[in-house]
Amino acid sequence: MKQLLVICLIVIMSTTTIEAQNPQYPLGISFKSLFMDYQSQNGGSITDFSAYHYGFEIGLHKNINQNLNLVLPIKAGVVNQYNAANNDNCLHKNVYGADIQAQYQFYRPDTKVTPYVLAGLGGVNESEGEFNLQIPFGVGLHFHIRDNAYFNWQSEYRYALSENRNNLHHGIGFVYLFGVPQATDLIPMEEKDEMMDSDGDGLEDEIDLCPQIAGPAALKGCPDKDEDGIPDYRDDCPSVAGIGIFKGCPDTDGDGISDNDDECPNKAGVKENNGCPAEDMMDTDMDGIPDKLDECPNIKGVSPNGCPKKPVVADSDGDGVPDSSDKCPNSPGIAAFGGCPDSDGDGIDDSRDRCPNTPGTVAAGGCPEIASTDLSLLEVAMRAVTFDTGKATLKSESSPILNQIAQILNKYPNYNLVIEGHTDNVGSAINNQLLSERRAQACYEYLRDKNNISFSRMTHTGYGESRPVSSNDNLEGRKLNRRVVFNLVPR
Repeated sequence: MKQLLVICLIVIMSTTTIEAQNPQYPLGISFKSLFMDYQSQNGGSITDFSAYHYGFEIGLHKNINQNLNLVLPIKAGVVNQYNAANNDNCLHKNVYGADIQAQYQFYRPDTKVTPYVLAGLGGVNESEGEFNLQIPFGVGLHFHIRDNAYFNWQSEYRYALSENRNNLHHGIGFVYLFGVPQATDLIPMEEKDEMMDSDGDGLEDEIDLCPQIAGPAALKGCPDKDEDGIPDYRDDCPSVAGIGIFKGCPDTDGDGISDNDDECPNKAGVKENNGCPAEDMMDTDMDGIPDKLDECPNIKGVSPNGCPKKPVVADSDGDGVPDSSDKCPNSPGIAAFGGCPDSDGDGIDDSRDRCPNTPGTVAAGGCPEIASTDLSLLEVAMRAVTFDTGKATLKSESSPILNQIAQILNKYPNYNLVIEGHTDNVGSAINNQLLSERRAQACYEYLRDKNNISFSRMTHTGYGESRPVSSNDNLEGRKLNRRVVFNLVPR
């Protein structure tokens, strides 16, 4: 009995030490009813069920990781031992024991039944006999019935180091785990982030939006090759300096169409003609002379200048600028603007002003400039808006940043919001595309329902894994690629 108490004490101390080193894993307890067979392995018959007797087991469980459990079972029972001399099971005795066992689980997160194998060492004390050591090994099944709770079946063959003590134990019972195990079902366990600066740009990786590429602190550690104040990952023209309203691309001819979308980047035109002048293809008076060569485009004339033989100077809007040179012949304007008005008085005529009724800047195409603090908040939102793993359910900590985005949108009534969802490449491309769309839609619905933002001022789309901003070959890169981007664009 003293040896049994020593083994129990050693096992309890071992379990306590492991718990101190691994506080993130849960402890558990089990209760089992045992069917104990001390006779079939020592000369008796395995079919002599009348010789099987009941016992009881209480176990302490320590989950080391998702595959390995450490178990301390304490057992008690009354058994019959086979008497070879009399050819019967007449030796009736009480047995008490304690083991230390290791269970290796064939764990899969998507199954309700987890098989396992076990091995260990135990000590057994008998009312009729001596203390002996036994080596158990066997198999079992955990049946998951609810969080942290399992039905359990287990069978052991117990090899005894004393003669005629080999035996079988079959147990049915219940296991309950205390606490919450670390979540490893859906994503790999990530190593703890160290305070590192991988790209050596002076910003720690934890706060660096581009931790693998050096960049200035003002752009959250991301590079800006053309030094236009727009980081390369948001710059559609990273090698040519541009403006934020056109995602880093320039508008050389000032026609409100960025050069990368303008078929005539050095000549002001209209959107309907892909940035080329509308007069390149128009002949308003249908006199066979294109308006761009017609000095009297609204009066049918003759070559070479398109005016009648006796030119008539027309001024349809009465602003003193002849229709032939008036860019806005039906709206009174001023000569300095080619006959077009400047309704909001910001120095940009209405024909080029994307916000003609609200004063703005040339850099913003006539719309109000977006404050750098607001642009910075939109940058932060890309990382701050989070979801439940593998789902499009917004976490509660996302609400404050989304509410701030709503305030920014209300602050700039001449801008609309484009919401883009992005994922890493883990999983299938189709599932990632659907997940990115649902996450962008979740942000859209939150702003619409919680902040009363009109649906007409927002659009949402998903790009799945197609637009990574970092490498998908490491955990940090995949973390950066999982994001929701919020862009303000003129209405």
